[in-house]
This record gives sequence, structure tokens and C-alpha cells, in this order.
Amino acid sequence: QAQLVESGGGLVQAGGSLRLSCAASGSILGFNVIAWYRQAPGNQRELVALISRGGGRNYADSVRGRFTISRDNAKNTVYLQMNSLKPEDTAVYYCNRPELVAVGSWGRGTQVTVSA
Repeated sequence: QAQLVESGGGLVQAGGSLRLSCAASGSILGFNVIAWYRQAPGNQRELVALISRGGGRNYADSVRGRFTISRDNAKNTVYLQMNSLKPEDTAVYYCNRPELVAVGSWGRGTQVTVSA
């Protein structure tokens, strides 16, 4: 089973951009859905964006129009382009598959901090 490793987080000023990467140890062609989640301190983990095998996308209302999820099947990588970042976007970001979410299996995530 392919493992997912997140990277690309960091510290950025409000209004800035970051691109997160989610690299799989194996092929992602068979993944029906891959999603990005985030968890801010004191908050529950929430769904940010998802992409289907066919390329369909869906976003949380709070990020729609600012974030873009994409997948590169050749590189076995899923990306989250984050623009116009706000302090409330500060969180640990995780990529995952619904099948793994259901059994409580998560990676380490990558920290995104947006300063005002």
C-alpha cells in the first residue's frame, strides 16, 4: 500500500503563496480520491480539497477560489497550490485517502504558518 508523505509547508506572510506536495511511494493511478486536510490548534481536522481519479475537484468554502488541488500521476504526486493565504489558514496540512481516514491512519503532515 502506497504511503503518502507531505512537504512544502513553511512560514509565509498573509497574502503570500505556498505549494504543498504529497508524494506517494507507489502509483496513485488506482486512487479514486485523494484529499488534503488540515488541523489548526484546538480545532478538529477538516477537509480542505479533494481530487478524483477523473480529475473532479471539490473545495471547502473557506478556500475555494484561493487553493487549487492537482495530481500528477506520472510523478505519483498530489499538489495543493495555496494563494492569498490568510492567518486562519495556519494549520498542519495532511494528504490522505478516504480509505485510510476511515481507519485513522495519518501521515506526519506539513506545518503551514501564515503571519498577519
